[in-house]
Amino acid sequence: MATQIFGAPGRYIQGAGAAFSLGGYIKPLGERVLVSGGRTGLLATREGRGRSFQASGIRQVEEPFRGETCDSEIERLCGIAKAHGCDVILASGGGKVIDTVKAVAELLGVPSVIVPTTAASDAPCSALAVIYNEDGSFNRLMPLKKSPALVIVDTEIIANAPVRQLVSGMGDAIATWFEAEAAYKSGALNNFGGNISMAAIALSKLCRDTLLEYGREAVRSAESKTVTMALEKVVEANTLLSGLGFESGGVAVAHALSESFTIIPAMHDYTHGEKVALGLLVHMRLEGRSEGEIREIKSFCEDIGLPVALPDSVDEDLMRAVAQDAAALGKPSHNLWVSIMAEEILEAMRGILL
Repeated sequence: MATQIFGAPGRYIQGAGAAFSLGGYIKPLGERVLVSGGRTGLLATREGRGRSFQASGIRQVEEPFRGETCDSEIERLCGIAKAHGCDVILASGGGKVIDTVKAVAELLGVPSVIVPTTAASDAPCSALAVIYNEDGSFNRLMPLKKSPALVIVDTEIIANAPVRQLVSGMGDAIATWFEAEAAYKSGALNNFGGNISMAAIALSKLCRDTLLEYGREAVRSAESKTVTMALEKVVEANTLLSGLGFESGGVAVAHALSESFTIIPAMHDYTHGEKVALGLLVHMRLEGRSEGEIREIKSFCEDIGLPVALPDSVDEDLMRAVAQDAAALGKPSHNLWVSIMAEEILEAMRGILL
């Protein structure tokens, strides 16, 4: 029997203005930092980085991210880091640059520091990078030997990000407990190849409970660009609780379908969390969850602005292709504690997403 394994970043810091403390936290890790992010992501942390790095005697090299987590971009950033002798790699932005920076740090054998500028996913805390092809199509998952050394979440920056990003993060995070519990029941191993611990399940449940209690209020806070207790709690749920829960727990049908929904052209502009939320409703139907529990999650999604139905343009052939892809061998849909096939996924989609 496999032993239990629980993983986490070295440090997690969250609060309004946290970016202005970056230098002090990074100093023990290194003194020359490669910083990468998109234009908006770099701008959001530039003042805090500049002040804190200068105060701590840290030098930085800022390199714009070119937009895709692909092998060529990873290799390009590796080359820049080597050329400048960088001993820390920092991501300032969203999920794609975060995964790219984690991969670069892994290949170079140096610490990664993650400064997310949205709360749109649980990528900041995980030892996993999702690698795409240059055209944006999925390539592979890249498990990493080390978790990020440091995750710093400035909730003032998060409050000023697009509200859709926070909502998307809730779509991803609300599935955490349902999938982790399913994986636990089925005896599936987690991302570290170990058994799922009680801690992972407990944190996953806290993630769900936090979102249901504070999610609606957090959206209102984000709409007014105000840091409130509700926003702080939801940012922690989206980023830390969901990150620890999915990685040390597990994923199942919701995340399998989130990947398979990319087959549908009308969903190409859907965020990861929006697709996960749709997948979760199917996951719950396949598990045989009560109609009351399904209605609770569906109403929550509707209230905060997550989709609860497929686009009108989706026909039977597309749905069947999605179901077949999600049911393929090796997909996390098989972490469900009940055995499922493509036809069952298709039937659940018809029943809950149309």
